Amino acid sequence: MTLPMFPAEGPVLPEIFPARRIKGQVSAVLAALGGDFLTEDVAALEMGYDGINGDFHAGLTRKSGSREPWYPRGTEMRNERQLSIVAADELAIAAARMGIDRIEAGWIGANLVIAGIPMLSMLPPRTQLFFEGGVTLRIDGDNGPCRYAGAAIAKNFPDMDETSVALSFVKAAKRRRGVVAWVEKPGVIGKGETVTAHVWEQWIYPAG
Repeated sequence: MTLPMFPAEGPVLPEIFPARRIKGQVSAVLAALGGDFLTEDVAALEMGYDGINGDFHAGLTRKSGSREPWYPRGTEMRNERQLSIVAADELAIAAARMGIDRIEAGWIGANLVIAGIPMLSMLPPRTQLFFEGGVTLRIDGDNGPCRYAGAAIAKNFPDMDETSVALSFVKAAKRRRGVVAWVEKPGVIGKGETVTAHVWEQWIYPAG
């Protein structure tokens, strides 16, 4: 890789956006307690450092899959996908683009629905979510939509072609499918809690 040539006085820094805090609210809490990724409403989310107690995605580690082509499939790795977080307004846009009336959070395995944070799916990696009850989650990044979640949606619209619905979700929900996160500070999250997103300084890395 060839690095850029910088002037003698040093590199020209990119524009740096300052850190900020954005408040939101927990609209729903869900868990996958039935042996697959589909989630259902629960009274509260109890979690440790390995994620939500009893949830399908709980664990300090997980097996690599198609999202990690740099590892042989099934390689044990750090579980950075302990929780799935979505926003109802973004799911509504995706549903409209798919030609359906709604996408329920549980159909795509979401654990938290958060309102009040604009463009939730665009929150950058490293963002911390501080919950009123004391829990802190750390965002790993956006959750790319896949045809498996699309197929789960399609089952709720039996009058439509299942394959078409499943595949349309991949495009319609791109950058609208929420984020994945891991537990930085464990505890309990309940519906109605206030949550504060701490977005760190941001910039575009200029080299390369």
